[in-house]
Amino acid sequence: MANPIAVCETSLGTFKMELFSDKMPVTAGNFVELAKSGFYDGLHFHRVIKGFMCQFGCPHSKDPNSPQAGTGGPPHGTIQDEHPDDAKFSNEPGTISMANTGRPNSGGSQFFLNTVHNSNLDWFSGGPSRHPVFGKVSEGMDVVTAIESTPTGAGDRPITPVKMIKVAIQE
Repeated sequence: MANPIAVCETSLGTFKMELFSDKMPVTAGNFVELAKSGFYDGLHFHRVIKGFMCQFGCPHSKDPNSPQAGTGGPPHGTIQDEHPDDAKFSNEPGTISMANTGRPNSGGSQFFLNTVHNSNLDWFSGGPSRHPVFGKVSEGMDVVTAIESTPTGAGDRPITPVKMIKVAIQE
């Protein structure tokens, strides 16, 4: 069975992500469940750092100017960390990784799109950050690059909000 594809329609264009449900079933399944429920629809990218990543998935970012954007999670709470030995995917350009607070089992709905090779964030790198990759951009990396290039202000927040209009899952 093929991995599901998330079709992400944003205010700057559409990109697609393959979700590694075959190797990362908990993390990818969590994303699929949230997307199917409409959780991501209408949220905004709340943190964008050129030459690093674009972060998304906080429910408080429905209001792109909310001071709480970046602090929230899904209604069901956090999920268990997933670090399988047969899924040592590095945080390479175009990969999707679970955001967390740095504490174990603190990921939930927020994720980030790597725009450069961030191997220091690999869960198996031995460093303090442990961010498991659970998918990759399969189409529309130019849209991710456009999001990454958005001018930002305080807190790395886009000055002109970048909205996720809809996330649809193709299985």
